[in-house]
This record gives sequence, structure tokens and C-alpha cells, in this order.
Amino acid sequence: MFNFSFDKRTLYIIVGILILIGVLQYLANPSQLYSLLISIPGVLVAITFHEFAHAFAADKLGDDTARREGRLSLNPKDHIDPIGGLMLLVAGFGWGKPVHVNPSNYTRKMSMEKGEAIVSIAGPLMNFVLAFVFSLIYCAIYKFASLAFLTSTIGSAVILIISATISINIGLGVFNLIPLPPLDGSKVLIPFLPYKAKEWFINNEQIFYIVFVLIWLTGIAGTIITPAIQSVSNGILSLAQMIFGI
Repeated sequence: MFNFSFDKRTLYIIVGILILIGVLQYLANPSQLYSLLISIPGVLVAITFHEFAHAFAADKLGDDTARREGRLSLNPKDHIDPIGGLMLLVAGFGWGKPVHVNPSNYTRKMSMEKGEAIVSIAGPLMNFVLAFVFSLIYCAIYKFASLAFLTSTIGSAVILIISATISINIGLGVFNLIPLPPLDGSKVLIPFLPYKAKEWFINNEQIFYIVFVLIWLTGIAGTIITPAIQSVSNGILSLAQMIFGI
């Protein structure tokens, strides 16, 4: 996920503005506060498993940095960044505590770049797996639960929490595959670039941070990833429905 490596003060000012805008929107429409509360479990699950996947992949490739720092854990407190988690709730994108890795420790069976790409893509892939698992749970409830449960207050809350968890995981997975620093997609892209393009990309990484902020603030990011999120959502739900014959 995010790894703030340039002008943290500027980024945190932008983040603070986005959080303030999000909070004001919720205060202006109190009915949305329920949706916010419903989303909290999904945010905890999505970020925790995303960061754990990075740590697990790095560990399997021979780098024990994450293990030594206690990141091979499914305890949310080991992975949740308070600001990043709040951003995911109120602004639609966020981050967890970055998982530190040392690519020089990776197995020599592959290049360090390929190792970094595997570790980077592990997070989004975990989010897609979680979205599929929760889609199966969602379909199972509709297939086997009684009408009384589905229409009850508890049943409705369970369905909403599961739906939010699916949406958050898909959104987080797709979002992080955008090939711009500081997102995971940038490291997945690098091994496929020609040498000169790769060198330019790495040397000008800070420019891409600025580009990333601009496309998000202008709404271009939403325009780009919304169709992808919808396509992934439809595909995952269709597969789950097919399994349960719904």
C-alpha cells in the first residue's frame, strides 16, 4: 500500500482536507452514519489481510523483515494506520502501515524486481480472494437462511456488513493496482518496462506521487477505476451465484 516517501507534510495536509470533507458530508447527512458504522468491519478485514499478504509473500520469498517486525499477524492493530483507515471510511481510499521488506533477501531463483512484483500483487490478490469468500457467504445466507432472519434487524445488518466487506475489498484491490507510486501496481508494472523506461520511472517516482494526488482530487481516479470495480464485482458475484445455483 502507501509508503509516504516525499513531502509528508504536504500529503498529510491533503489527507486532512479530504477527511474533513468526508466528515462534513456525514454530518450533513446523519443517515449515512449507519453506513459508516457498517463499513468498519470491512475496512479492518480488508487492510489487515492486505498487509498480511504482503508480509507473508515476502517471508515465503526469503525475507524475514516482516516476521521480525511482527507483521506476520492477522491482528488489526499490527496493520491499521489510523489516518489511512479513516481515509478508507470517509474518502473511499486509504492505507495500512507499510510492510517493510528487503528485496536483497529474496530467493535468487528470481530477480529482485520480480520478487517485489510478487510481494506487491499479493495484497490486491488477497482482497479479491476475500471478496470471493464473502460473496460465497452472502449467497449461502440467501440460499439457506430463513425469510424471518433475512428480514430481521440482525439479518439485515449482517447482510449489509457482508456487502460492505465485499465492496471495500474489491475497491481496495482494484485501487491498489493503479500503476502509479505509491500504489502496489507501480511495482507490478516495473519488471515489464524496457530498461530506459524503467530507469526513468524509478528516477522520477516523486512526480508520480504528485500525479496520483491530482488524479484523485480531480475525480479522474474514480472515473478510471469505477468500471473496473464494477466488472470485478459482477464477475465475483456471478461466480458465487453459479456455485450456489442462485
